[in-house]
Amino acid sequence: MLIIFARALFLYILVLIVMRIMGKREIGQMQPFEFTIAIVIADLASTPMADTGIPLSHGIIPILGLLLAHLVISYANIKSIKLRGFLCGRPSILIYRGRIDEKTLLKERFTINELQERLRGNGITNIADVEYAILETSGQVNVILKPEKQNITAQDLNLNKKYQGISYDLVIDGVIMKENLKKIGKDYKWLEKEIQKFGYDAKDALIVTIDGDNNIFFQEKMNANKKGNKNEKRN
Repeated sequence: MLIIFARALFLYILVLIVMRIMGKREIGQMQPFEFTIAIVIADLASTPMADTGIPLSHGIIPILGLLLAHLVISYANIKSIKLRGFLCGRPSILIYRGRIDEKTLLKERFTINELQERLRGNGITNIADVEYAILETSGQVNVILKPEKQNITAQDLNLNKKYQGISYDLVIDGVIMKENLKKIGKDYKWLEKEIQKFGYDAKDALIVTIDGDNNIFFQEKMNANKKGNKNEKRN
């Protein structure tokens, strides 16, 4: 029993490392060749995991071979447009200029009900509001609304919005994000001083962030040792 547990743990770690090397795509965003490799790797790992009569190498070698194949195919996929079209396919326009393309629906084996379901997933309840609906190579459907149904933007109103930048995590669960501190040009002493204004130490913080306007958000952990007054957000 202990041997089976050790084999399962080893193969789990191996598959986890392999999937991590393969990239950060979500399952729903995988291309066909990526999804195929993921399924085969899972099958290769499961067999020696349960059967101690099969050497671990019978699972490890094919998995590493598939990883190598994936890296080669991914590189070729980036470099060659023709190969990319063969491996990943091309986006298909399901709705073109407000009209449903029945030929494309038939080709992609899409029903009207499926199309409506995907539109509802994009927050659209009326198909008449859609100018374009595009079936991406990942299987997702992206939608462009008709001009009169689109949200008004600052550009439409001739407004100049101030650049906001992005928010950086400075502390997560009491651990200081040193790389993010470097990115914003700050050091530990500055961070410690800012956190102490809330009445806590860094180790007591559940999360601390800073946005593009230098607004700091702070929330303490449960049962944190409070030293003074605090505010959850400070400008």
